[in-house]
Amino acid sequence: MVVCVCNAIREKELRDAARDGSGKPSDIYAKLGRKPKCGQCLSFAQTIINSEAATA
Repeated sequence: MVVCVCNAIREKELRDAARDGSGKPSDIYAKLGRKPKCGQCLSFAQTIINSEAATA
């Protein structure tokens, strides 16, 4: 599933990056070499990041 259309970030990429640390979408996006553009994905991205943190 695509999480961020502007940056073409898929859920798997986001989950993999989230396992490595930071809890903020902007930090995860930076780790992927991207940055938030329109911002509509940030709440969904945060939900995914929180999910990964809860299972770590």
